[in-house]
Amino acid sequence: MKLALDPQMFHATHAVHELPDVVARMGYSWMELSPKDDFLPFFRYPRADDAAVARLRRRAADAGVGIASVLPVLRWSGPGEDERQAAVRAWKRAIRMTVDLGVEVMNSEFNGRPESPEHAESQFLRSLDELAPVFEREGVRLVLEPHPDDFVEDGHAAVNLVRGLNADWIDFLYCTPHTFHQGDDAAGIIAAADGKLAHVHLADTLDHTASHGLRYIVNPPGSTVRVHQHAEMGRGEVDFDAVFAALAATGFDGVLSSCVFGWEEHAAEISVRQRETIVALVAKHFGEGHLPAGR
Repeated sequence: MKLALDPQMFHATHAVHELPDVVARMGYSWMELSPKDDFLPFFRYPRADDAAVARLRRRAADAGVGIASVLPVLRWSGPGEDERQAAVRAWKRAIRMTVDLGVEVMNSEFNGRPESPEHAESQFLRSLDELAPVFEREGVRLVLEPHPDDFVEDGHAAVNLVRGLNADWIDFLYCTPHTFHQGDDAAGIIAAADGKLAHVHLADTLDHTASHGLRYIVNPPGSTVRVHQHAEMGRGEVDFDAVFAALAATGFDGVLSSCVFGWEEHAAEISVRQRETIVALVAKHFGEGHLPAGR
């Protein structure tokens, strides 16, 4: 088991090649490399050349930090064909960068539009057909998560789609701050994903469905926005004992990532507390002998 930090709260204050040192200072041995404007920006072509990739690899090695996964977010499920083709081009470059970093895993989201799921799924499958030979040739694994506002949001439906892709190099990611968008069945989804669950994002959130949907108020009424947080564990309503009990029951041995966003002024102390909380939950539900690799 690996314990990683997504250092997103440090993105605004540090260049990408500085992040491994930050991750090491927070006490983590692994980093999840999520979208960042000077490396892999959201929905756009990568912004790093081969020299920048090599520099990041050297800095990670010097810091004693492994890169557990690289996470691009691109419009490979449309909505339009121009967007899809641009996303495929960006994916190919991102895969090359991942290989050059010495990393074998990429995480991503389904993307696409939830109001036209059949069209989005067809676009997604078309992109995957084009990219599958690249993933397979390069030996890179793909771990997919259903994100709020994707063409598939429900956790069970996403697990079924991952299984339906019928590829041993494609796995599933469970994201705890998306619990209430995925159907509020963390234990059931984790059990259903047994054998395919490779990565878990750990952060807290409030249940937006509570109080008849009035936990959050958006205007105009009826807006289809998706709302959630990536808060420190214990600040919301996710049942982390249930999550870790379900993980232990399946013998989970993948990556656990701390993924708190939105509290940049407290990034350092939150990152340390997250590590301590996760280690305690692993010890409680898995036993001391299963503590994740860390510093």
